[in-house]
Amino acid sequence: MAASFSQPLKGLLVVSMEQAVAAPYCASRLADAGARVIKIERAEGDFARAYDSVAKGQSSYFIWLNRGKESLCLDIKDPADKALLERLVAKADVFIQNLAPGAMARAGFGSATLREKHPRLITVDISGYGDEGDYATMKAYDLLVQAETGLAYVTGRAEGPGRVGVSACDIACGMHSYAAVLEALIERGITGRGKGIAVSLFDGMADWMTVPLLQYEGTGKNPPRIGLAHPSICPYGAFETKDGQLVLIAIQNEREWASFCAHFLDEPALPQTEGYRVNNERVANRPMVDAHIGRMFASLTREECAAKLRRANTAYGFVNDCEGLRNHPALRRVEVATPEGPVAIGAPPARLSDGPRSLGPVPSLGQHSAAIRAEFGG
Repeated sequence: MAASFSQPLKGLLVVSMEQAVAAPYCASRLADAGARVIKIERAEGDFARAYDSVAKGQSSYFIWLNRGKESLCLDIKDPADKALLERLVAKADVFIQNLAPGAMARAGFGSATLREKHPRLITVDISGYGDEGDYATMKAYDLLVQAETGLAYVTGRAEGPGRVGVSACDIACGMHSYAAVLEALIERGITGRGKGIAVSLFDGMADWMTVPLLQYEGTGKNPPRIGLAHPSICPYGAFETKDGQLVLIAIQNEREWASFCAHFLDEPALPQTEGYRVNNERVANRPMVDAHIGRMFASLTREECAAKLRRANTAYGFVNDCEGLRNHPALRRVEVATPEGPVAIGAPPARLSDGPRSLGPVPSLGQHSAAIRAEFGG
């Protein structure tokens, strides 16, 4: 496969005082697009390096989020290292930080102060809950914010709240930060001035929680937790086949429901039956509707279900485990170089017309310290 080396951000310097997930996510996407990203780490390294050791003895999180970066170990309490960081920031286009609230300001690197010194600089402050109010000084990790935003409450089964199985709040924050940086770069190209960007994990997930929030405010009730089902559409959920496979179906309108009844259930008259006629009626009678549908699924194998669902033009998907994802025909993988050898990760989601980009290697701790110190006079 021919590789493209399109790098729209080539020539930009990003300095990132980062750890964990949200800020590294943002910086990794800038690196993918060609920016030079210098990752500032403490002597002991980004603590995400030790989250696990499953990727050839290395952290899966770190491999995922730190490709294409340079690692520089600094102690900003040391006067010489602090001076080096000042020189780096003076030449940077973007400065990202997600340290403890107020830590960078106390060290003399507050975002407003930096932009006064360097008007073209774009600063990105990533926090848990923003810099105002009682929560500003709270430690914030992904699962805590899942709980605080209500995400955990609307996730899971009726028995109780559940965790979304990936770092959803961190990722949302990183995605919002990346998008805001790109907007700021476009604006700087017009005005010649940088700007400050502040994104919190809470705000990122609160945006994603808009629909449950509006539903609550409109009804006075929390959206119910119903596992692999939709709280306001029926049928929209998972059913078990004869051979034990879970199949999730989604009916979006009455036309699809009529086709499902005729070609999957073999009951073309069902949409005229009380309790089955329109979506609101089916939602009110969900146990009856789901049980009726479930009997047909239970009589068929996975392959038989798939064939009938395709004939009915019904949207469906299999509830895969990670092995199912690993072998999925739609999964695209790319290899990134790491200190312990190549590791295959999920490919960047955006498919570009000029071909895939070459992703840079994952750095070892402090791998570029000597070279960067020499380059920037440290």
